[in-house]
Amino acid sequence: MNNEQTAIKTTYFSIISNASLALIKGFAGFFGNSYALIADAIESTTDIFSSLLVLFGLKYAKKPADENHPYGHGKIEPLITFMVVAFLVTSATIIAHESIQNIQTPHKSPKSWTLIVLACIILWKEISFRIVIRKSKETNSSSLKADAWHHRSDAITSVMAFIGISIALIFGKGYETADDWAALLASFFILYNSYLIFRPALGEIMDEQLYDDLLIEIREKSMQVQGILGTEKCFIRKAGMRYHIDLHAIVNAKISVKEGHKAAHNLKDYLRNEIPNLGHVLIHIEPNE
Repeated sequence: MNNEQTAIKTTYFSIISNASLALIKGFAGFFGNSYALIADAIESTTDIFSSLLVLFGLKYAKKPADENHPYGHGKIEPLITFMVVAFLVTSATIIAHESIQNIQTPHKSPKSWTLIVLACIILWKEISFRIVIRKSKETNSSSLKADAWHHRSDAITSVMAFIGISIALIFGKGYETADDWAALLASFFILYNSYLIFRPALGEIMDEQLYDDLLIEIREKSMQVQGILGTEKCFIRKAGMRYHIDLHAIVNAKISVKEGHKAAHNLKDYLRNEIPNLGHVLIHIEPNE
């Protein structure tokens, strides 16, 4: 299974997980008198739509290069990530607004059994985060990473809800709004996570040089190709799950143009065989002094 298929399969897992949890949280929050759980359900519902966006982006990014997109369609991934971040910010805003409204409105204390529901949700969402974040690293997918952080932010809101409900149950009358304060605090965690997701995607769009480990690997492997004496400039930019490389390679100044051309092709083929997820590799030949 290639990276694109792995990422798509992982996104289906996220969609099913979020849909199931949105229903569980919604019913538990309604019947258990917990707005923190209802806030959790709101976030899980937005997660469904964001996961659908990620799925669309991953499938679109699979399209091969064409005349108008010679580097492929991978740049849609960070664009989808921006949209996922927008969903996160929207859900955080809704949760914060509703929390403030509930804090100002008298209501019953949450039911004690909601803690059991929350404990199970926290465990599952953390497991989901670890599964999806591992797959995002395997596939180099920024949008899948954003989807993973949706799971983590969901776990955070559930932890906040657990704390809030516990306070409300332990201290009793006068502390009924503790879970609402917990939901409000969780909204700020979600906003912070939104920034953590947004910043790398912005760097990808702006072609920032953020791949030092890959750069070192390219330079080291280049020296293993016959005829390559060294490397100079090396520019790396990411598009979807692939990295496009511009590399200046040094060869003997006395060899013919034909030999230099052959060395460049050998280097390109070697790098693409040895390093997974490389896209276009452009080799510029430089003569040694």
